[in-house]
Amino acid sequence: MVLKEVECPFCRSTDVVKRGITSNGKQRYGCNNEDCDHCTFILDYSYLGCLPGIKDQILDMALNASGIRDTARVLNISAATVLSTIRSIENDLQSTNQKVLEKMAGNPPKVLIVKAMDAELDEMWSFVGKKSNQRWLWHAIDHKTGKILAYVFGRRKDEVFAKLKKLLKPFGIKRFYTDDWGAYDRGIPANEHVVGKRGTQKIERKHLTLRTRIKRLARKTICFSKIDQMHDIVIGLFINRYEFGLAI
Repeated sequence: MVLKEVECPFCRSTDVVKRGITSNGKQRYGCNNEDCDHCTFILDYSYLGCLPGIKDQILDMALNASGIRDTARVLNISAATVLSTIRSIENDLQSTNQKVLEKMAGNPPKVLIVKAMDAELDEMWSFVGKKSNQRWLWHAIDHKTGKILAYVFGRRKDEVFAKLKKLLKPFGIKRFYTDDWGAYDRGIPANEHVVGKRGTQKIERKHLTLRTRIKRLARKTICFSKIDQMHDIVIGLFINRYEFGLAI
């Protein structure tokens, strides 16, 4: 007789008990670890989309230039599962870099950092569904470190820039480096505004990184988002994970 120890695939605990049978006759197990987020599981899932870790694979592929159908085909799951998994993280995304704000609001507050902070601002073109339906990424980066501070999506209009400027208010930015787009002239006081390519080199390089890593932003590709929601989530996920340092 061979006895096989069963461990929870989510927390790796071996404090596992049998907990009934599923509707298709498979053994269900229960994890007694109080810190485990999953109370029950089975070892042999009929649908691969239920496997532990499949959500992480879907998100990782979305961040590495894989489209919805690419991901579904490689992981042998349905496109609906891929879409629902990506949509499920929407409420976890943040529009501002909270780690930078926390560092600035240290104990005692680091006032010198606030006074010295400069930012580069720019907008990045893309589209959803068709090229006439433009979707612009407006974002700002720290002029010194190159880290993204905040971002918003929308049209290339003054009201969208106003949303970005509102998100940037807690950072106490004293100088803005931009190109000569009119929204910046109208929304930033002249004594805080520096126009020119010399001050926006880091953010232009950031655009190249985004276009290389995210298929939806490449200018010459057949991969594009069909709805604003998916477009915003995938790009927002990349920024949250790699720029804000959040474990999403």
